[in-house]
Amino acid sequence: MNETNNISTISLLNNYLLTAVNMGASDIHFEPDIDYLRVRFRIDGKLHEVGREDIKTHSQIITRIKVLGQIDIGDKKAIIDGRFPIKIGGENLDIRFSIFPTMYGESAVLRILLSRQIELGLKHVGMNQSQLETFTKMINKPYGLLLVTGPNGSGKTTTLYSALNQINSIDKSIVTLEDPIEYHLPLLRQTQIDEERGVTFASGLRALLRQDPNVIMVGEIRDKETAKIAVQAAITGHLVFSSLHTNNSVGALIRLINMEVEPFLIAYAVQGVVAQRLVRKICNQCKEAYLPSPEVQSALGVKINREIYRGRGCSACQNTGYKGRVAIFEVMQITNEIRSIILQNKSVGFDKLTALAKQGGMQSLREHGLEKILAGETTPEEILLVTENY
Repeated sequence: MNETNNISTISLLNNYLLTAVNMGASDIHFEPDIDYLRVRFRIDGKLHEVGREDIKTHSQIITRIKVLGQIDIGDKKAIIDGRFPIKIGGENLDIRFSIFPTMYGESAVLRILLSRQIELGLKHVGMNQSQLETFTKMINKPYGLLLVTGPNGSGKTTTLYSALNQINSIDKSIVTLEDPIEYHLPLLRQTQIDEERGVTFASGLRALLRQDPNVIMVGEIRDKETAKIAVQAAITGHLVFSSLHTNNSVGALIRLINMEVEPFLIAYAVQGVVAQRLVRKICNQCKEAYLPSPEVQSALGVKINREIYRGRGCSACQNTGYKGRVAIFEVMQITNEIRSIILQNKSVGFDKLTALAKQGGMQSLREHGLEKILAGETTPEEILLVTENY
């Protein structure tokens, strides 16, 4: 690459980064096709094509990303993950990138993290007052296991960081195991998982217990060993935060049982489970009122005898009708009744546990979503989409 092309490539990549920041994109995809390079932004969870570049620029952009990430530019067949800091348009960005070989060359995805985007307070995550009060009680307990569940991209990390930020203080030792470390918080001792060097969630958690922690955050419980150590840590006086991939809060308890964690340990270790999803917010620039159809009301399972809102689509929202996202939650306390069912060590029924959780005050994801619809924050279509398999 000559100097002129180098300057041109730097400018091209910087322009895409700046445009992505201005449009509120979370990711940039550089995808080589047979005769052009496709560029897409992920905005509010959806991908949008924003440009096509001459295929000749493809290798130059990939090389530039590797240089910024201090990666060997010669290997074009390797799967690569990395990160680099960069300042664009006055913004300090932390870029995580993944490079993957494809039929037409290396595909790159850049995740954009901005420090100014992070409002790590529980009041900002989107819980209603009742959920917030319940969750706050959970995270202020001296010990126990608190789980946050949901699919990838549902905001679990933000909720976990917000919880840690809420209880962070000089008189607590808070340690984390993460893959990757997304945000840095003062006082916390944060550790990146590195399986090549033997630092897994299980081995790291076992070692961290010898570091005299009060609070431990395990990025994700992926296997039986990690699950058992996390539960044991919660039983022995530590407050443990972690995430699981389940569709709902009750499913997290069943998942732990399927991971062969002893039911009596689950009953006494788990303090609560939070399930969540992210839904797109209605664009304020093109927001309009309308009466929902009988079909929409039937799909939601409720009658709505009032106007609700949607976005017409405008230049501010790329004609989608949405701008930004908000979370919906399901906050389940482990009540004495739920503990009793788990301790019976029988086949734990999903419906029975759900009924007991609702008796204990749990609001379902669909119910919280309906609140967001009536408040004019999102649409029925968004709520039905994220709770379809719920």
